Amino acid sequence: MSYRSLLLASLRINRANDRHGELENETAAIAWLFNNREQHMKNLAKDIAETGEVYAPPLVAQDGSEFTVFDGNRRVTCLKLLDDPRKAPSVELQKYFAQLKAKWVGAFTGKIQCQVETDRDRIDNILFRRHTGTQSGVGQSTWDDRMKATFVNRTGKGGSVNVAEEIERLLSGKGFLPSRRKLPRSTMNRLLSSESFRNRVGVTVAKGSFAYTHQEDIVLSALRRIADDLARRVVVLGDIWDIDGKRSYLDRLEKEGLLPTAVHRISKSIGATAPNPKAGQRDVASHAAQPANASQSGSPSIQGPAQKPIIRETLIPRTDFGLPWPGRLQRHRAIWEELQHHLILEEHPNAIAVLFRVLLELSVENYIIQAAVVIHENDKLAMRVAKVADDLLAKSKITAKYAGEIKKFQHADKIISADTFNRYVHSPDFAPSTQHLTALWDSLAALIVLGLCV
Repeated sequence: MSYRSLLLASLRINRANDRHGELENETAAIAWLFNNREQHMKNLAKDIAETGEVYAPPLVAQDGSEFTVFDGNRRVTCLKLLDDPRKAPSVELQKYFAQLKAKWVGAFTGKIQCQVETDRDRIDNILFRRHTGTQSGVGQSTWDDRMKATFVNRTGKGGSVNVAEEIERLLSGKGFLPSRRKLPRSTMNRLLSSESFRNRVGVTVAKGSFAYTHQEDIVLSALRRIADDLARRVVVLGDIWDIDGKRSYLDRLEKEGLLPTAVHRISKSIGATAPNPKAGQRDVASHAAQPANASQSGSPSIQGPAQKPIIRETLIPRTDFGLPWPGRLQRHRAIWEELQHHLILEEHPNAIAVLFRVLLELSVENYIIQAAVVIHENDKLAMRVAKVADDLLAKSKITAKYAGEIKKFQHADKIISADTFNRYVHSPDFAPSTQHLTALWDSLAALIVLGLCV
């Protein structure tokens, strides 16, 4: 195996690509790709033109003075047409590739780094492992939806909205961009990769569009400071590589009084360019406490418990709550995912009741540790919940009304109480019901989520 920089003109699109079987020539192979995958090809070409890179070297084998492409035919095709748009199979596509090439930054070299193999059996072995599924672990293991979501939340890449691009546009319009310094977009996207962190600076993309959750002038001031810190490299990628790093930096800005607070919230989120009464995104605290479609899921608003829980399959609604998951919350996350995806209310009420109690305790303890809430060693769960509620109220993360509801958790005569949880675990004849479990979740979800977000 060797890697060589080869001229595009020396590469031949494989007319016998396994995607389509044998065709007459390279021209027919290119035509097939666009006839059957036109939008994918256009999207790939756009990405290559915008980044100026092909991230995986094509796999090729020498055939005389030329090289046949065995893996990477789509990438090489896009580069060939960017190099010479007249080779595109239609007038429309010729115009499309000509426009993309015009936007290419720097000189188009007409070369590409390739993995060159001489043994065709080895090539087939490579293709087998790349393209025929997992093969019980031998082949490439693809990511499921939750793995993909974890990647997006960690890096900010692959989301429907480019947050850094939107922020740069807003700051540029106000003349707030750092002078003589370029905003590092990838670092900005990583910092604001999850909804909980975006909400802390006063913005959201919860419904697929960029919008304010807090007053525009306060948000722009915070974003201006962040952009300046990133551009001057006061904060670099390594500082915010993980969730704790991101949180630490935002905590520092909050202590300096630079982040928006509860008093700056707007009742309806507005678009970043003009008021948008249809946006309806929630503020930082309420979004952290409920999923994007909470009106259908029965999850509570931060203002207090939901009016009426609805029947659902799992205790935690199967929607994205925007929770960041640092490594130290590994067990918390595992329990959360069991309650959200694996344990069915009608089939596993006892297991759900016990794990629900554990999740509540772990969330409360996490908040106590991270927020440095003063407790006594002998404080029971009910007292710890009350102290956490007091701290959340003092920091304007919940309303007085909701704090009052949470404090009733200490009363043994209430269904939503620590006594109920204790009976779920210890009583031989206090059987949990679906209705009681969902009512408990709908009342305590905001507290639990906020406890996991610090």
